[in-house]
Amino acid sequence: MLVDSHCHLDFDEFSDRIPEVLAEMAGAGVSHALCISVTLTDFPRVRALAEAHENLFATVGVHPDYPDAGIVAVDEIVRLADHPRILAIGETGLDYYRLRGDLEWQRERFRNHIRAARACGKPLVIHTRAAAEDTLRIMREERAGEVGGVMHCFTETLEVACAAVDMGFLISFSGIVTFKNADNLRATARALPLDRILVETDAPYLAPVPHRGQLNQPAFVRFVAEEVARVRESDFATISAATTANFVALFQPIQLKVIL
Repeated sequence: MLVDSHCHLDFDEFSDRIPEVLAEMAGAGVSHALCISVTLTDFPRVRALAEAHENLFATVGVHPDYPDAGIVAVDEIVRLADHPRILAIGETGLDYYRLRGDLEWQRERFRNHIRAARACGKPLVIHTRAAAEDTLRIMREERAGEVGGVMHCFTETLEVACAAVDMGFLISFSGIVTFKNADNLRATARALPLDRILVETDAPYLAPVPHRGQLNQPAFVRFVAEEVARVRESDFATISAATTANFVALFQPIQLKVIL
């Protein structure tokens, strides 16, 4: 059994394909998926997916790439997170790759997400790109380690991964780990403790080899797990069992606990 720990099934690319996506998940041995919120405007669509399908869960948060969303209030995030199908806060974090200029609003929004996560006792889903130093600094300053979480779609160095792991975070690998030029990322996947690893698709983006360039979907997380198994000189069954157990330990979904 596999879990896709990060996907965006509420995006327009999947608007008329959910039954097909779920069927293909089942055929690939992917039992569950976590649907990630990127704006509060679209959050009701994410929550609705989790409410409608037993094997889908959801998060609540605002991605750092949305400047028009403003400074999201802590109490609003906490209120929206008070739902049995909402497992985590995010995706949140910092992204200095796409945006330039004064990004203090991004840092303040990130702080509010961490404060909300601590207030409601749910883990964080963190996005960081070209901003690792500030991301780790704010995580430490806001005591993100009190709730833990996951560094999703990880592409930073082993040093950054270890710093996050030291704060109680897991590291999630996406289809990027299968890309030809991702040797450093594969080395990180090889070096980390097995109980600190998750796998994801970030669908509809970043389809893994052999589907690179296609529309990504949760069923394809199998190829990510197979590559992690290969670089760790392990086997698929070990990686799928470990990453699923890690998902349950972090996000604590009751439905998956019963299955395991």
